[in-house]
This record gives sequence, structure tokens and C-alpha cells, in this order.
Amino acid sequence: MMSESTRIRLLKWSGVLLLFLGIVHLVATPHIATFIRLTARPGAADMLIPPMLLNHILVGLLLFPLGFLTIYAAPHSAPWARMIVRTTALTVATLPLTLLALMGLRYFEAPLFVVGFLIVVAASVTLLLAAFAKPRPADMS
Repeated sequence: MMSESTRIRLLKWSGVLLLFLGIVHLVATPHIATFIRLTARPGAADMLIPPMLLNHILVGLLLFPLGFLTIYAAPHSAPWARMIVRTTALTVATLPLTLLALMGLRYFEAPLFVVGFLIVVAASVTLLLAAFAKPRPADMS
């Protein structure tokens, strides 16, 4: 059970984490492009960089409205707000396991990857706790 004020704080904190993750994602984008340029053949780099840029920029930018909507919905208990935070929680909760399953541990040497992964884990845990916690009964005193 969780108090309403704790639930709201956790949801807002999770939204801030998603906003920060969007920033980290966008900051990492040029580093990945540089890595591709340095490690791939020139012709291959020219083919790999545009789709990577598209993917990273789109995901980074889409994290901003996701974080904002989570923060906006946090203090509300209406069905639309519960739907937003629960959908966000379930979606974000799939990310850590999906990243590990698809990418393994080899990228954990990259500091920005580690930062992003830790933010995703923190956001996942706090979102799940807050979005699905049973409300504590109000004090009757």
C-alpha cells in the first residue's frame, strides 16, 4: 500500500527520469555516429549512420512527451490518468529485459549506455510501484 502523495512523487520522479533519458539518448547519438565512422568501412558507415540517426533522434524525442505525460497524469486519479501511467509503466518495464536479451552485456563498457540503462531500470521500478500500488486508506482521525 502506498500513500497518494508518495504515489504522485514517484510518478513525477519517473516522468523526470524519462525526460532525462531522452536527453541522454540524444547526447549519445553523435558518439554512436562517430563510433560507426571509426569502426566501419566508409561505404558501410555512410549506409549505417542515417538509419541510426533517425532511430536515436526519434526515440530521444519521443521520450520527452512520454515523460511529460507521466508528470502531467501523476496527480490525477481519473481513468485517463491511470491508463497513461499504467501503459507507460508496462512499456518502460519491458525495456531493461529487452535490452539485455538483444544486446547482452558487451555494451556495458560504454558510460552513456550504462547511464541510460540505469535510468531505464530506475524508471521501470518506480513506475511499476506507483502505477499499480494499492492506495492506502485515508486516515480517519
